[in-house]
Amino acid sequence: MTLQQNVDLSPFNTLALPGQAARYQKITAPGQLAAAELRAARRFILGGGSNLVLTGDFDGLVLHMAIPGKRLLREDAEAWYVEAAAGENWHDFVQWTLAQGWPGLENLSLIPGLVGAAPIQNIGAYGLEVGELLHSLSAWDFEKQCFLTVDRKDCRFAYRDSLFKQEGWHLSGRLAIVSVIFRLPKAWQANIRYADVAQELASQAIGTPTPQDIAAAISAVRQRKLPDPALIPNSGSFFHNPVVSPAQAATLAAEHPGLPRYPQADGRVKLAAGWLIEQAGWKGKALGPVGMYEKQALVLVNHGGARGEDVKRTMAAVQAAVRAKFAVDLTPEPIFL
Repeated sequence: MTLQQNVDLSPFNTLALPGQAARYQKITAPGQLAAAELRAARRFILGGGSNLVLTGDFDGLVLHMAIPGKRLLREDAEAWYVEAAAGENWHDFVQWTLAQGWPGLENLSLIPGLVGAAPIQNIGAYGLEVGELLHSLSAWDFEKQCFLTVDRKDCRFAYRDSLFKQEGWHLSGRLAIVSVIFRLPKAWQANIRYADVAQELASQAIGTPTPQDIAAAISAVRQRKLPDPALIPNSGSFFHNPVVSPAQAATLAAEHPGLPRYPQADGRVKLAAGWLIEQAGWKGKALGPVGMYEKQALVLVNHGGARGEDVKRTMAAVQAAVRAKFAVDLTPEPIFL
């Protein structure tokens, strides 16, 4: 295996930020991960680059996951077990499962990125998180030099969080996820409790939606709100929705009657980061080449020529504005490299 040297990473991140990898290797088969050349002291596992902020050059080895493949592994009376390789495009995989008649993932339609990165971030949207339907995954452990299986119960899933982030493996590159198995229950129920989705279906006079109807509705809503990275470079939702105590939520609601609030199972309350950012005056506002999208304040965009430091500066300004107005801290979603 001959590693590429000084590879431009700007085409491999949806914010289109500049940066070079000192060494680079595209991974198209799990067996490649055992190569001695990849046992570098510093590694980064790259997927679709849709959750990444490049802060400059990376003096290490970038492994770009591009392993293809998807299949029905098995089924029983209660569920289908579907396996997808890490390099599969997430949205395309979701659409494929629906076309095969295996519903369940439709609420996660049009989320950018690859299958292998989905468990790390525990991607979620419109009332569903990927961890709810994940059965297990396979990964290469660079430290132990072997493949291992991680069951759902051991993934420690939480809101936009997982074992892989908690252990720092998303930055250290110790583990490279190679495939994921999803358990899709045959007792399917429509999940349309989010107002945007229900309104989109109602506008089409769809009273009893199919999984495909829900996928199409969610895709339509997302396309209206979120810019296409090919046209306006962005990394999707840039900040986590903050979760606060009931007391703090009540105080904020008294001061700001329009505050969206979402009670959580643990008693805390999730707030809408996009709403907070908009109220703080940052919807459509820019600082140099970086700003918050005019149609969705939660999305940070590169208007052209931005660098990592520009993203950091705008991020800090947005955080300061929200903190000053609401006494709430915003945490960025993307990984900074």
